[in-house]
Amino acid sequence: MIAADRLKSVQEYYFSKKLREVRGLIAQGRPIINMGIGSPDLAPSPKVLETLRNSITEAGAHQYQSYQGLPQLREAIADFYQQKFNVSIEPNSEVLPLMGSKEGIMHISMAFLNEGDQVLLPNPGYPTYGSVTNLVGAKPITYDLRAENGWFPDLVELSKKDLSKVKLMWVSYPHMPTGATATEEQLTSLVDFAKKNNILLVNDNPYSFVLSSNPKSILSITGAKDCTLELNSLSKTFNMAGWRVGMVLGNAEHINSVLKVKSNMDSGMFYGIQKGAIAALNSGPDWFEELDKVYTKRRELMFELVEKLGCTYDKNAVGMFVWSKLPEGALPSEQFIDEVLYDKNIFIAPGTIFGSNGEGYIRFSLCVKEDKIKEAIERF
Repeated sequence: MIAADRLKSVQEYYFSKKLREVRGLIAQGRPIINMGIGSPDLAPSPKVLETLRNSITEAGAHQYQSYQGLPQLREAIADFYQQKFNVSIEPNSEVLPLMGSKEGIMHISMAFLNEGDQVLLPNPGYPTYGSVTNLVGAKPITYDLRAENGWFPDLVELSKKDLSKVKLMWVSYPHMPTGATATEEQLTSLVDFAKKNNILLVNDNPYSFVLSSNPKSILSITGAKDCTLELNSLSKTFNMAGWRVGMVLGNAEHINSVLKVKSNMDSGMFYGIQKGAIAALNSGPDWFEELDKVYTKRRELMFELVEKLGCTYDKNAVGMFVWSKLPEGALPSEQFIDEVLYDKNIFIAPGTIFGSNGEGYIRFSLCVKEDKIKEAIERF
């Protein structure tokens, strides 16, 4: 049986392939330190775990759940957005819980893109935006993000292009992989750009609460709901990556379109996970403060390692990564990280997996315990 033609447009996800190589080295007995992937190694709060344990004996816990999630979960998400972002969300129509925000990228693309529609993708940016665009038969059009412009698009230059076939634009602030943030004025300019060009703007926003003193949602911009969806996730903020809990927020019409796709893709999120998610969303300020304390200590050590390699970095970047520029004359990113992997038994992500503008950069994850970062420093 021959696979579908759409598979010719995508490759196996880089981390799926590279981590298989890393696991092979570990199996050979090599002491690999994995600094490549942002999978939180910390546990959810005790309250979240207790809620999950208690929920599994409740009546109906093991039945199919609503495609829209528990009403209490939607209300908890709406309350969270009101408290943290000052954004008012109608819980019954303007939010849809997801099994991780990554599935939302596919659901949104299937809901709004026809074959041949064009999609604006950040370079560098999350590779899944491009993969999903290709899988649904749309055409990816990359726009440049560069350090000298704060990793923000040149919207004036972009406006000069023919955008008549562009249906969707992906942005991500705080930005992945660079950790750059956007000001309220910049977010406003994105919304204005989308309205002017009749584009659905999607902000992927899972990193707002990691080492960020001023979290923002693009939905806080006046009129943003008219043309904007926002994805968010509990994976990074609450150490629940493996739980697969995310959400998409926007106006009722857009959310209903996504629901039409989602309701044909799954049969609802497990009850206990939803209850645990509610407990997480109700966490007090102590949770965020303690999380930042851990990541602050790790980041300070990671800066030492980055400097050992002769790289430069932005101390003001947020999120759980350190995006680092290789020194002049260094090997290309992928060759550089392979040399470090096989010589020092340390895996770092090359910037090129996020796009051509990632060449000359490497990315370190803060999902590594302090003693391991210290050990990595010792190896140099």
